[in-house]
Amino acid sequence: MKGGRKETSKLQDSPQENGVQTNQYSSISPPASPVAQDEPFSTYFEEKVPIPESPNQVFSFRKLWAFTGPGFLMSIAYLDPGNIESDLQSGAKAGFKLLWVLLGATIIGLLLQRLAARLGVVTGMHLAEVCNRQYPTVPRFILWVMVELAIIGSDMQEVIGCAIALNLLSVGRIPLWAGVLITITDTFVFLFLDKYGLRKLEAFFGFLITVMAISFGYEYVLVKPDQGELLKGMFVPYCSGCGPLQLEQAVGIVGAVIMPHNIYLHSALVKSREIDRKNKKDVKEANKYFFIESSVALFISFLINVFVVAVFAQAFYNKTNQEVNDMCNGTSIPHKGLFPPNNSTLEVDIYKGGVVLGCFFGPAALYIWAIGILAAGQSSTMTGTYSGQFVMEGFLNLSWSRFARVLLTRSIAITPTLLVAIFQDVQHLTGMNDFLNVLQSMQLPFALIPILTFTSLKSIMNDFANGLVWKILGGIIILVVCAINMYFVVVYVTSLNSVPLYVLVAFLTIAYLCFVGYLAWHCLVALGVSCLDFGSRLHIGPSRHTDMYLLNDMDTDDLVER
Repeated sequence: MKGGRKETSKLQDSPQENGVQTNQYSSISPPASPVAQDEPFSTYFEEKVPIPESPNQVFSFRKLWAFTGPGFLMSIAYLDPGNIESDLQSGAKAGFKLLWVLLGATIIGLLLQRLAARLGVVTGMHLAEVCNRQYPTVPRFILWVMVELAIIGSDMQEVIGCAIALNLLSVGRIPLWAGVLITITDTFVFLFLDKYGLRKLEAFFGFLITVMAISFGYEYVLVKPDQGELLKGMFVPYCSGCGPLQLEQAVGIVGAVIMPHNIYLHSALVKSREIDRKNKKDVKEANKYFFIESSVALFISFLINVFVVAVFAQAFYNKTNQEVNDMCNGTSIPHKGLFPPNNSTLEVDIYKGGVVLGCFFGPAALYIWAIGILAAGQSSTMTGTYSGQFVMEGFLNLSWSRFARVLLTRSIAITPTLLVAIFQDVQHLTGMNDFLNVLQSMQLPFALIPILTFTSLKSIMNDFANGLVWKILGGIIILVVCAINMYFVVVYVTSLNSVPLYVLVAFLTIAYLCFVGYLAWHCLVALGVSCLDFGSRLHIGPSRHTDMYLLNDMDTDDLVER
C-alpha cells in the first residue's frame, strides 16, 4: 500500500495532527479517489455547476440562479406521500387548527437544513462522510444501520404512494404490487437523467414540484376554503376543543416534516456547486445563497402542504362515514365501497382521500389528486435513492460502479416494500403507515445530533462553526423535536396492547437510549461542556482541547484506506 503510506505521511504533517488535512477555511478534505477502479467513480456530482462572478454586488440573481437546485431537491422530502397523508388527516381531524404546527415544523426544518448545507459547503464532505471520519468503527456502523432504517421506512411510503396513485388512475386495474414494480423501473430510468446534465435533472425535479403545485392548487381553488379560518389556524398557536386525537396528529405533523435522511441528503447536494473552499468570502457567499434558496424552496413546499390541509379541513372536517357513503352512492366513482354506513368520524389516507374528493367534487378531482400523489411519490423516491447512495458511500466508503451502488441501495429499500405490496391490500395500509412514521421518528436523533455536533466544532468548521446562540438554539430545537417524536413512539407502542411486545420494546429502548446518550455526550462536548470531556482526561488522543475531542477518536486506519 504505497499510496496509503504517502497518505499517512501527509495526514501526519497536517496542522490538525489527527488524520485530517486542512486549509485556511476548511478543516476536512474530501476522501481521495481509489487508485484503481474499472470505471470513474460517479454520483450526482459528475459535473459541477460554475458560479458566475459578480464583483462588488451584495446580491445577484444570476448567482442565486446558479445556486438554485439542491434546496428544491431537499424540499421534496417535505412533499412526499407521508407528508401529504399527514396533511389531509390533519385537515379531516382538526380542521384548520393545526396549521400553525405545520408552519412551526417547516421553520424548524429550515434551520436544521441550514446546518446541513453549511457542513457540506465548508468541509466539502457530506454528513455521512464526516461521521465516517469522526466516530469509531462500532458507533459508525450502528449509525449507518439506523439511517438505513429511516431511508427504508421513507422509501416504503414513497413507493407505495406512487403505486396507490397508479391504482387510482387506472381505476383499480393496476394492483399495488404492479405499481411498485413500475415505480422501481421508472425510478432507475429517471435517475440516469443526470447523464444529460445536472441542471436538466434539477429542472425535472422542478417540473414535478410544479405538477404537485398545480394539482393540489386545483383542489384548493375547487373547494374554496375559508381564508379567515385558514389565516387564524396558521398564525394563532392554539387549538380550541382539541383532545388526544388532535394532539397525536400535531405530533405526527412534526414527525412527517422533519425527516432524518433529508439532513444527510442536503449536506451532499450542496457539493454540486463549484466553490473555492480556500476562499472565506466564497464560502460565506455560498452559505448565504444556499440559505435563501432553501427558504424559497421550503416556502413553496409549505404552500403546497397548506393546499392539502385546507382542502380537507374545509370539505371533510367533522364529516361521518355515513355522510360520505351517501354522497358516494349517488356518484359513478368506482371505489365507493370504502366507507361503512355508520356515524363514526371519517378517517382518510391518500387512497381514501382521492376517492372522497371524487365523490364530492367529481371524477376530475380524483384523477388530478392522483396525478399530484404520483408526482410526490416519484420525486421523493428519486431523492430517497440519492440519500441511500450518499449514506452508503459515506459510511461504508464504497468505490463500486454507479449502477452497482444504485442497485444495492435500491434493493435494500425496495425489497420490504414489494413484500408489503404483495401481501397487503391497497385499502388497508393505514396501520403500516403509522408503523413507518414511528420508525422514522425513532431515527431522528441519528441525524440531528451529529449535524449539531460537527457544525459546532471549530476544528471542522473553522470560522463557520456555530456561535453560542446557534448552539443553544440548535440544542433546544433538537431536544424539543426528539421529545415530540418520542411521545409519538410511546403513544403508538402503548396502543399495541401486547405484553410480549412491551418486554421486547423495553430491552430495545435501553439499547437505543444508551446509543443516543453516547451521541449526545459527544455533542455536549462539542458544544463546549468541557466537564464531560472524559476522553481527553483519559488521554484518548494527543490533544486535550475540547474542540479536538472527536477528532482524537478518528479511525486512522480507515482514513489510510481512503
